Amino acid sequence: MAAIATPLHLFSTNNNPFVCRKPNFSTSIPSAFSVSSKSYPINSNASLSFIAPLEAILFDIDGTLCDSDPLHFYAFRDMLHEIGFNDGSPIDEEFFINNISGKHNEELCDVLLPEWEVEKAMKFMVDKEALFRRLAAEQLEPISGLDKLCKWVEDRGLKRAAVTNAPRSNAELLISMLKLEDFFEVIILAEECARAKPFPDPYVKALNALQISPNRTFVFEDSVSGIKAANGAGMPAVGMASRNPEQMLLDAGATFVIKDYNDPKLWGNLEEIVQQKLPL
Repeated sequence: MAAIATPLHLFSTNNNPFVCRKPNFSTSIPSAFSVSSKSYPINSNASLSFIAPLEAILFDIDGTLCDSDPLHFYAFRDMLHEIGFNDGSPIDEEFFINNISGKHNEELCDVLLPEWEVEKAMKFMVDKEALFRRLAAEQLEPISGLDKLCKWVEDRGLKRAAVTNAPRSNAELLISMLKLEDFFEVIILAEECARAKPFPDPYVKALNALQISPNRTFVFEDSVSGIKAANGAGMPAVGMASRNPEQMLLDAGATFVIKDYNDPKLWGNLEEIVQQKLPL
């Protein structure tokens, strides 16, 4: 185990209990909203003012609430090395960012193990997630400023949901370790939707579960697939460049990009919302 639990400094680092009802891991999609048919404008003048009045904020989990991408990288690196992937050379961070980050496990089977039978490839992914959870139990850190933002959301009575491509066991562990069980009203699992991110289905399901309008909601996302999913559901996305390159997130359609939840760019936008005298 010690050989696997690589220290977090390999990636450069750029850290709560609240009151709300217990999160509901939603499995059914109400019919109040459907997928947006409009083409969402990229970067939208780098402002969130057009979503006024704000009703809700939706969050991805991995890499957005917590700095978990290094742990996924270590788990994939070690397990792929064990099976001789890439002619026995360990994958590097660039490979992880370009080929693994943000993708769901079924997709990764095709990307990483296209010659394997589906059952064998999925067993590899299940084992990798188990290794990730062992690493997370020891080393997980929240994104800096998360507690400050959560308090801001709560104080204004905004609705909120977590929306993730991660399997249920991962989502439950991370939410619990971050002490956010009472913060989120609903948690949407892509594995229980018809299609995972980058398709909009998980975010459409969150809109339906909370009974909110995409025109009054924005999303925090750290991956290309997540930003595309949010935009596809008709919502702007604030990119979290904790690990992925800022330009990559902007090119995917992020309205603007922040390094963490203390970023002045974020709080300038939130202050603008407050100054517009929204019903918060």
